[in-house]
Amino acid sequence: MNKDGGSDICRRSFYANLYKCEEHLSKSAHEFREAVETDFYIMYNKNGDKNQMLYREGFDMLQLGINTVLFKAVDVKTALKAIKLAGYDGAELSAIQGMCEHIVLDAWETQAPIVKAAAAEAGVKLLSMEVASLDEERLKKAFEAARYLSIPVVNVGPGGKSDVEEDFQETIKKLTARAQLAKEYGVKLCCKAHVNSSIYSTPTTLRAMELIDLDSFGVDMDPSHIHRAGEKPEDALASVVSRMGHVHIRDCYGPGPSPGEPAKQACGRGEINLYGYFKALVDANYDGPVCLEVIGPEQTLQQAQAIASESYGYMNAILKILGAR
Repeated sequence: MNKDGGSDICRRSFYANLYKCEEHLSKSAHEFREAVETDFYIMYNKNGDKNQMLYREGFDMLQLGINTVLFKAVDVKTALKAIKLAGYDGAELSAIQGMCEHIVLDAWETQAPIVKAAAAEAGVKLLSMEVASLDEERLKKAFEAARYLSIPVVNVGPGGKSDVEEDFQETIKKLTARAQLAKEYGVKLCCKAHVNSSIYSTPTTLRAMELIDLDSFGVDMDPSHIHRAGEKPEDALASVVSRMGHVHIRDCYGPGPSPGEPAKQACGRGEINLYGYFKALVDANYDGPVCLEVIGPEQTLQQAQAIASESYGYMNAILKILGAR
């Protein structure tokens, strides 16, 4: 466990609230996250006064969102309402074939208006979309849907195998072509380093950044994958932040390859120094989307709501301490 002072405060606060979890779960999502935040403030600030958290003048507020994949057990309308109740500014729309499709890209023209209406009713922004696949036809449909929904970022994974040069070069070729296509639709294509893939670490990310010199290409910086590559995400961020267009956030329990069961991916439950990571984000003046992405077995609505609310309270409290919200 990281012994950083701020991170240690975050973890002590979070675990203190776990003892009250059963009580909190009987309350609304709003009351749950308020309980997490309030306990955090009291531990950090002797007076427990939320108003004493200073906002950094001139700094654009980070947008906190959540990938709808956590709510794959329910329809998109229910998912977006739950996300709003948990406190998030927006959502990342899951279009991951075989895992969770809150918009089916093969039918995007009929489904996008439904998604748009659901987001408006819930009062959440659509911050990004995750497709994962690098398939050209699938991404073309994703870019069309993203343009219609005013979604600025589409996220993918790199594919290929780690430390296989032929796979890395093929990934660069595909990402370059797909980023050029994204530009035609006014969308940014972001790719993250992914465990066991051709781009899996900071060094491989830096190679990709050098080889893909397009404004329509960006980095989706996921600290859980960098952690599992044996690095410290809070230290790695500075070298890639200039090209970052998106952040996938979650905690990670253990060295991998799995990040742990869904409940242990909630921010504050794992081993990543998320306080240090958010501090690095704020210090770098990053102002793009930060979206919680929790993967794994299907969760009930109550389970998903608990993970979402806990994580929001944890992240929001850190960002208020850092003056970024």
